[in-house]
Amino acid sequence: MTFASCLTLSGCGNSEQAGVPEPLTIDNALTDAEKAEGRLTPEVMWKMSRIGAQTLSPDGSKLVYTLTQYNLKENRGITLLWLRDMTTNEERQLTDYNSTNTAPQWIDNDNVAFLSNRTGQMQAWTMDVNGGTARQLTAIDGGIEGFGIAGDHAFYVKRVAVAKLKGSNKYEDMDKSKVRIYDDLMARHWDYWDDGSYLHIFAADYKDGKISEGVDIIGADKAYDAPLAPYFDTAEIRLSPDGSLLAYTCKPLTGTEYALSTDSDIFLYNFATAETRNLSKEAAAKGYDKFVGYDKYPVFSPDGTKIAFRSQRRPGNEADQQRLWVFDLKSNECSYITRNHDICATEVVWDGNDAMYFVLPWRGTHQVAHIDLQGNLKHITSGNHDINTFTMAEGRIVANMNTISKAVELYDVNLTSGELTQLTDVNREIYDNIKFGEVEERWITTTDGKKMLTWVILPPDFDPTKKYPTLLYCQGGPQSTVSQFWSYRWNFQLMAAQGYVIVAPNRRGCPSFGQEWTDQISGDYSGQNIRDYLAAIDEVSKEPWVDTDHRGCVGASYGGYSTYYLAGVHEGRFKAFIAHCGIFNFESMYGHTEELFFVTNDYGGAYWEKDNAVAQRSYANSPHKKVGNWDTPIMIITGEKDYRIPYSQSLEAFTAARVQGIDARLVSFENEAHQVFQPQNNVVWNREFFSWLDKYLK
Repeated sequence: MTFASCLTLSGCGNSEQAGVPEPLTIDNALTDAEKAEGRLTPEVMWKMSRIGAQTLSPDGSKLVYTLTQYNLKENRGITLLWLRDMTTNEERQLTDYNSTNTAPQWIDNDNVAFLSNRTGQMQAWTMDVNGGTARQLTAIDGGIEGFGIAGDHAFYVKRVAVAKLKGSNKYEDMDKSKVRIYDDLMARHWDYWDDGSYLHIFAADYKDGKISEGVDIIGADKAYDAPLAPYFDTAEIRLSPDGSLLAYTCKPLTGTEYALSTDSDIFLYNFATAETRNLSKEAAAKGYDKFVGYDKYPVFSPDGTKIAFRSQRRPGNEADQQRLWVFDLKSNECSYITRNHDICATEVVWDGNDAMYFVLPWRGTHQVAHIDLQGNLKHITSGNHDINTFTMAEGRIVANMNTISKAVELYDVNLTSGELTQLTDVNREIYDNIKFGEVEERWITTTDGKKMLTWVILPPDFDPTKKYPTLLYCQGGPQSTVSQFWSYRWNFQLMAAQGYVIVAPNRRGCPSFGQEWTDQISGDYSGQNIRDYLAAIDEVSKEPWVDTDHRGCVGASYGGYSTYYLAGVHEGRFKAFIAHCGIFNFESMYGHTEELFFVTNDYGGAYWEKDNAVAQRSYANSPHKKVGNWDTPIMIITGEKDYRIPYSQSLEAFTAARVQGIDARLVSFENEAHQVFQPQNNVVWNREFFSWLDKYLK
């Protein structure tokens, strides 16, 4: 269950949809006390500026990027646009603190378009970066949630009321009714109940500096989201370079079929004819592949004749290999570009019309790689870092990159040597005054004789002659890499700064080590990956600086499940547990969650399938079946708006602990879902997290 943050256009804690937004004051300088202490704290972390999207001008001479900053006292943030001159390296702020401005894209070498809520609703705007005021491009009733412009055409994304699921709109004389009425799945998704409205794509004209009212190309009666829920990523929609065609991702399924399947397709809309083709189904009909899993993220070649896209082979398996395909619009032929490589391809950008650059998850890191249409692969970058996205123009790449020890900055990529040169330095005051711990790369032998990458993060000012309390970190997903990520929720350096050694294994199920390693965990939650965890903590515990009497185990989502399960089988290794939004009871989870394709794939089936050996083994090893063995203090954290792993799972676990007399604490956030985004909630989360660990491990 790969859990990523839902994308919002206005920044966490600042999502005005009506009324002009209030200006926000930002003063995040470190205090003298923080400088003197030199330690990373939750409060210091919320003073950090966060780089988001970045885009090079067509001639590569200018770079626009977004920067989000937070006011902890006000409990909200704001997103700004910044401009960098790539010749002089001079930077300046393009937008002010009166509104959130995001999703920048160049119209030409001098004019950048973007989304802004400066009038109260998100609309598209543009400005000349050389000077001048912003000019509004759209005036769409209710606002928009994404857009694009090419040539004489444009698109925008807008929420459309399709079905009457509320009592108040089904029975108009009962306008105060608060009932919802459903005849099929899915009633809710991620953190919201289905209210009968969906995101649709509108095709529009771009003329005289304005985007016109568009045509709903999904269909006013279609209960589909495009881009797809729950992330609603506008990158799933692309205009051809000349603006004549629009490629997009859609999953044209509803109800139970939607809940059980990942079968999304690539569609192609023609502005001249107003006709739409389903390229995935066309390619499947010709026998290139079945194309029954996720097909996503179409990208046009510069000449507009080809579309690259990512495709997963198996329906219902969201963690299947992300294969790179190309559909040739001239010949209508389809090519599997990465056929001979056991890799995943993400963030694809064309290099001319016959090759592509992309982000390659590789051995617990993320790199830039290159591949031509014949499948010849070349690794461009290397090293312990995560390149998340990149922008390319005129043979130049600027990458968005972070490490375990450094938040996102922008880097110039030398395409010959792979050398990375840092461009931005938005948190220099933090790095100049706050100490970070060393990160070690270890390859640990598992119980079945394989090598497993494990990151070990040491406290700042580490002294090998001392003993340190140690935490086993259990990753979520479960098909999610323990990479060189920088997180504002689960931050390894923040944990290390409190005096803990962190052991973070890439156990079975973690991608970037081949699809076999990723697949193994499905149907075997209680098996090899649990042994991988224990192998990692046991091996690192041989170090003289690990205090084996004071070890803890922490994790969220699938990591929360792992924590619950390990609490029943750890044989005294750990003195404290923390589980955030974890799966506790497989049977109730199957009925409580929303994307049934996930539990069906990863458990092996439904709990009533008595002849299904894989499913029955999964349910027999649900953590709640081991709860009689619990004997260790446990903190349980949940979000009451979490519908992926509903808060009821956490309540079941808390009840089981307290009825057995185990010291336990429940921390329940009423306005959070699967992750904790609100600034003050996040600080409270961290204070509770570390106070619990300190109580039992120090």
